[in-house]
Amino acid sequence: MDENFNFDTLAVRAGTLRSDFNEHSEAIFLTSSFVFKSAAHAAESFKNAEEAYTYSRFTNPTVAMFQNRLAALEGGEACMATASGMAAIMSVVMCSMQQGDHLVSSKSLFGSTVGMFSQIFTKFGITTTFVDPTNLDEWRAAVRPETKMFFLETPSNPLTEIADIEAIGKISKEVGALFVVDNCFCSPALQQPLKLGADVVMHSATKFLDGQGRVLGGALVGSKQFIMEKVFPFVRSAGPTLSAFNAWVLLKGMETLSLRVEKQSANALEIARWLETHPAIERVFYPGLESHPQYAIAKKQQKAGGAIVSFELKGETREEQRANAWRVIDATKICSITGNLGDTRTTITHPSTTTHGRLTPEVREAAGIREGLIRLAVGLENAGDIRADLERGLNG
Repeated sequence: MDENFNFDTLAVRAGTLRSDFNEHSEAIFLTSSFVFKSAAHAAESFKNAEEAYTYSRFTNPTVAMFQNRLAALEGGEACMATASGMAAIMSVVMCSMQQGDHLVSSKSLFGSTVGMFSQIFTKFGITTTFVDPTNLDEWRAAVRPETKMFFLETPSNPLTEIADIEAIGKISKEVGALFVVDNCFCSPALQQPLKLGADVVMHSATKFLDGQGRVLGGALVGSKQFIMEKVFPFVRSAGPTLSAFNAWVLLKGMETLSLRVEKQSANALEIARWLETHPAIERVFYPGLESHPQYAIAKKQQKAGGAIVSFELKGETREEQRANAWRVIDATKICSITGNLGDTRTTITHPSTTTHGRLTPEVREAAGIREGLIRLAVGLENAGDIRADLERGLNG
């Protein structure tokens, strides 16, 4: 589709394919395989599998529509969809690194990502050094001759730390490392890392791209050469595949992406400003607040602060902090107590016992994930109603 179209138009129209029936809405191609006109046609199709529909483990029209639309929104040349965000991370590491290689990653990550880097990939001889995402000197100091990848999540989960994508991208280019950015919290509606120097953008499409908590999905966006020559062969053989049905759901979710994220960001900013004034709160973490340590960087590389607000409850001991956090969570009637985020419905969770619960207390403490911390993923409900829902427990 014409790259000169604006974001909202691309979110609705980009990547659309029509069958011979000329359907208006995208079709769901629920088929495992595809039929050929002849043996010669089959042979040619399998020879050029990246350009033909042969088997839905690696080529499917509905999945292709999702891939092309997301690539257009991120400003990338190509996209490879996966079954989940974690499958996307697995794919990008396994297709571009080998035994003896080294990865530099921000230490502020989703808990499962930390586990994958520190436990699973080490079995294959791939080691990781974790650094402060906001400290450029730590990124430089961590580089070794065998460093092949930089991995960054910004804003981070759950503290919304903001790393300077452009600055880290320059370091990665200097040392020849592939620079991968997890854009889950912002989505392309708020941030486009490829334009800031990233080589690959990774997504958990489960979150804001769907936007309604319905299906799992993941994706990698980058140059056509990297996606088709590196990622495609891995996904084709290993099979971390996005289903056609999930791709169709994600396509429909992306049509309203900017509308949702804009409203959610406005709600989140209103709630974050109110939380900063509440006497029960020790600290609020939100990139749209002037008090955020990386507020200036967020203003430079994001269109808005996003929908994630984390805040820490006061308490003299860890036990008291946890009790206070659980009291606030349990008192809510609107907010859904779940580890998911990016939903139209506001979700609330206690990171140290849920999303980051499998990390050791020492690792959590080093990452600033303390017992009094609550992560709020703000939805589309009335901001005043969300505030009242939180206030019930905060004032209790």
